[in-house]
Amino acid sequence: MPLVDALGLKNVIIYLVVINVIAFFSMGIDKWKAKRGAWRIPEATLMSLVLLGGGIGGIAGMYIFRHKTQKPKFFLGFPIILIAEIVAVVYIMNVSL
Repeated sequence: MPLVDALGLKNVIIYLVVINVIAFFSMGIDKWKAKRGAWRIPEATLMSLVLLGGGIGGIAGMYIFRHKTQKPKFFLGFPIILIAEIVAVVYIMNVSL
């Protein structure tokens, strides 16, 4: 994994933890704002956080906060993105060996 070697495994792990925490809390904050009729986090931002590696946090936030669970874009999209990212990482790891 040349990219991970260049960035350092520790830095990649820190990044993934941070992006997942941000995705998780973004779902909670957006739910909180939705209940109060306040300005909301755009759906594109929530989706982008998952695309940037926050799939586990996004999915966990979606179900823990019961937010966006009725929208196929989210209840199907988040897991599909996460699975695609895992497949891509496994493929890249096998190609680079």
